[in-house]
Amino acid sequence: MSRLNMMNRNRLSLLWMPLATALLVVPPISAVAQTPEKPPVADSGSAAATPATTDTTQPNRAQAYYHAALAALYEEQAVNTGKPEFVQHAIDEYKYALNADPGSAELHGGLADLYFRTGRAREAEATARELLKSHPEDVAAHKLLGRIYLRQLGEQQNSVSSASPSGNTLDQAITEFEKIVSLLPKSVEDHMVLGQLYTVKHQAAKAEAQFKLAQDIEPESEEVVLNLARVYAESSDLDHAAKVIEAVPEADRTGRMEFTLGATYDQLKRPKDAIAAYKRAADLQPGDVPTMNALGQALLNDGQLEAALKNYKSLSQADPDDAGALIHIAEIQRRMSKYEDALTTIRKARKKDPENLEAGYNEGLLLDVLGHYDEAASTYDKMVDQTSHANGAYTSEEKNNRGIFLERLGAVYHEQNKVDEAIATYQKMIEMGGDAATRGYQLEVDTYNDARMFEKAVEISRKAVAANADDRELKLMLAGELVDEGKTDDGLNMAKSLLDNSDKDRPVHFALGNMYTRLRRWKEADDALSKATPMTAKKEDKIYLLFLKGALADRQKHTDQAEAFFRQALEIDPNNAMTLNYMGYMFADKGLRLPEALKLVRKAVEQEPMNGAYLDSLGWVYFKMGEFEMSEENLRQAAERDQTDPTVHDHLGDLYEKTGRIRLAAAQWELSLTEFQKTPATDMEPGDVAKVQHKLEGAHVKLAKQENASGAPTSKP
Repeated sequence: MSRLNMMNRNRLSLLWMPLATALLVVPPISAVAQTPEKPPVADSGSAAATPATTDTTQPNRAQAYYHAALAALYEEQAVNTGKPEFVQHAIDEYKYALNADPGSAELHGGLADLYFRTGRAREAEATARELLKSHPEDVAAHKLLGRIYLRQLGEQQNSVSSASPSGNTLDQAITEFEKIVSLLPKSVEDHMVLGQLYTVKHQAAKAEAQFKLAQDIEPESEEVVLNLARVYAESSDLDHAAKVIEAVPEADRTGRMEFTLGATYDQLKRPKDAIAAYKRAADLQPGDVPTMNALGQALLNDGQLEAALKNYKSLSQADPDDAGALIHIAEIQRRMSKYEDALTTIRKARKKDPENLEAGYNEGLLLDVLGHYDEAASTYDKMVDQTSHANGAYTSEEKNNRGIFLERLGAVYHEQNKVDEAIATYQKMIEMGGDAATRGYQLEVDTYNDARMFEKAVEISRKAVAANADDRELKLMLAGELVDEGKTDDGLNMAKSLLDNSDKDRPVHFALGNMYTRLRRWKEADDALSKATPMTAKKEDKIYLLFLKGALADRQKHTDQAEAFFRQALEIDPNNAMTLNYMGYMFADKGLRLPEALKLVRKAVEQEPMNGAYLDSLGWVYFKMGEFEMSEENLRQAAERDQTDPTVHDHLGDLYEKTGRIRLAAAQWELSLTEFQKTPATDMEPGDVAKVQHKLEGAHVKLAKQENASGAPTSKP
């Protein structure tokens, strides 16, 4: 028997026995359809039937039950044949039954339920509300209305009901389930539904109350626990969300509970706890792909690369067509500095899923890391085309993806010192408008600044400010460019003009502290950073403040103080690449704690393998340690990526001199002096130029002696 008919059989079971004899003589369906004695039927869209012409002061229950039984038979015929006319016959029979017994709650409920199950929600609602006029506490009618409104919500029909013109569907659903839980206070399911409706309504406190009531009834119910945890999570109370699940004994937790607990720990930056929870979830639901993916990512976040690699290889073996697992494997191989292996893996992923944006992004990234700039540019150019629309209309996600690929393409051009190509690429970001445009302006300014084209950098900064008059970040960018151009007072005054004694002053004080440090105005730099300190609360802001304080101390040759600030920053975020690189380079440049310096800088390079400054630091650490082969490999890469940095050329010159290649050393020192001439005084230490000039002169003397002794150059090539 179908579930549809079971429902009707259950509804009529109490009526069946007194009428057994009458029902035994019910004629076949075809004959019933032509029975002439029936009273007139109401219009099929009405909630109830038109009263019979006979006296209905007393209900004729025998007649009512007779037609109700026929309605059930027609419903069964409708299910068996799929013919809609039998549904209409069933509806008509219900109406005949209601003519005979207008006050029957069971008949009203049966008709309303039939309307609902056959997709006639409006008639179902009207019929249920008609029943509630005479039976306001009828739970079945309230539940039916609740189901109607839940279905409408699921179909995103936030329409106004004909019966309640003042309320929308969500409010109507809430009203019905509030009534239901008052009538059925022990119903866990209905408390849960009401809690979810309150969540949609953004009434977190009411939602929490309902879930707690459900939890009191069933303390370890999976749905109750997960929904209560979700309410806390959506209110940013992650600690409380975790505690809700932790309160369930570990032996009683389900896989979904452990998965949710792991995700909560992830957000709380508790990677080891997240890993443990995901492992328990994986044990409870072996082979579950989302759980294995989450476990792999948690292992990655905790730096457990080998374990993460093993996890994703298992996923890939289980589903060889899954490009996602290969993408993760390539990421791990890249982080292990196995760049060629990573490139091979990501190309396998692209063959399986040529349209996968993440795979395309990673292929371009690996080509860039390996120094295959033209291939990287070509890959990113194709991804830009893939994310482009001829009409220029983009969703937010599409705009974000296109912006990412344009930024990476521009970065490759920037690394090659192809200024025009980089600027043209970033201009496309500006044309997209919004945040992409702001980022495009910033990248254009960075490109011109690194190319030592300071007037162009100021020009673009002014355009950016003109296009975004209220953007304080862009005004601070312009202030910094004015300082680089040598217009120190103009830059400082512009930054100071943004101070208004509000919480918006923090980034201004940061910028002023940085500018004063570069200008060697130590007292003013310290004052600016001190003013920023009490208004710095966010984790990332604290790290940057400590970094700026460390840089200020280092520039003043206060190495111990600088180290203390940098270590404080790393206590907050041990993986902060900027801080890792600065402290590692500071140690190496002073010949201090070289093994630790190597560890620090390698960690920074692992995160940003294309950063020329970080590669220079790594090469310089190796140089100081006497590992000249490794030093040369990294310094040459740095010189390729930072062609306008005089310090990189100076370091590479020192390496060449140390390994007996004087002519190559002299060439690098000449490049260093050329770039120093274009470098703002704020980015040089006193005596930098003189030191390089002295080394170059010494190289020329050595070369001259060699030529005089042999009549030809003898330095190594």
